[in-house]
Amino acid sequence: MDKRFLKQLGLRKHNAGTSTGMDSTNSGKYLQSTSPVDNEWIGSVSKTSREEYDKVIQKAEEAFLVWREIPAPRRGEIVRQYGEELRKHKDALGRLVSYEMGKSLQEGWGEVQEMIDICDFAVGLSRQLYGLTMHSERPHHRMYEQWHPLGIVGIISAFNFPVAVWSWNAMIAMVCGDVCVWKPSEKVPLCGVACQNILRNVLEANEVPEGVSSLINGDYRVGEFMTKDPRVALVSATGSTRMGKIVGATVAGRLGRSLLELGGNNAIIITPSSDLNLVLTGALFGAVGTAGQRCTTTRRLIIHESIFEEVKQKLAKAYGQLRIGNPLDEHNHVGPLIDKGAVDNYLHALRQIKEQGGRMIVEGGVLEGEAYASGCYVKPCIAEVENH
Repeated sequence: MDKRFLKQLGLRKHNAGTSTGMDSTNSGKYLQSTSPVDNEWIGSVSKTSREEYDKVIQKAEEAFLVWREIPAPRRGEIVRQYGEELRKHKDALGRLVSYEMGKSLQEGWGEVQEMIDICDFAVGLSRQLYGLTMHSERPHHRMYEQWHPLGIVGIISAFNFPVAVWSWNAMIAMVCGDVCVWKPSEKVPLCGVACQNILRNVLEANEVPEGVSSLINGDYRVGEFMTKDPRVALVSATGSTRMGKIVGATVAGRLGRSLLELGGNNAIIITPSSDLNLVLTGALFGAVGTAGQRCTTTRRLIIHESIFEEVKQKLAKAYGQLRIGNPLDEHNHVGPLIDKGAVDNYLHALRQIKEQGGRMIVEGGVLEGEAYASGCYVKPCIAEVENH
């Protein structure tokens, strides 16, 4: 496999996982990144120690005092330049997302496009940070409303959108005058390093203070550094509902603010008047996109009895046409699950369906053979179950 995209993104075999912008440090203890596509080791990223974390927060606090005073349109200009750099690196970063996480190449490119789009949105927002004005009870006197940045924004992102979720938070926070500390998922650490590498050149060219955009790496314990830290004004966390309950309670316990984007159990209701061609396309991609590993994944179809059999047959036929394999091959629709743990959860769900009386319309299972040697490729499946 052609892996030139790794070099284009400044990635090495061993990468520093702690950065305050231009400066990076390496604890010497590493996370290992192995691709679910082919089970090949991609590289390692150093874990952030407590000492490194405290230095990151110190730099972020110092940077905030400067960054908040920079006019919002100027902050927006720096975000605009990052969007331009992402355009140059769209192919390489999209390939890294696909290879490290396992989503299709089209989705990998699409995720980087979402980063570009949020940069464009944030640039516009930087000139629209309005406040209300209002009359006071005093003659010839008006009051005005003024919004102030919070300070340090901690961002904890999940493996399924390894780059876009950070940008959705960070680009908005930065134009508003906040500084950001990002902990990517430990399952896709190279994506975080790559984004920081691309951003570094923009920060340096604009003489942005060290600490405006920082990176830390590690497992949930490193995430807890931020959730328990009163210096971090807001924690934005994306992941499971179980994780969100822990983060929300921890941050609330110190009267901090949290922004949580968690799991879902989304249903499409199909009525007799539905355009079935539209329904089938939406249901198919909604269910199998990102191999079903999204909070927005379609997990249930609630179908009117008059069209139940027709929808079931057409959807089963559509599933039969899915191409499953290496996500970097643009002809494939579905790549692997993120790791063996996700495969185990998938198989457990299949057992539960059968134990609870469900009937398989399209059978699931783990795919075998040389093309699926990583052991992370599974069959998208459909079950008919009681509505309880």
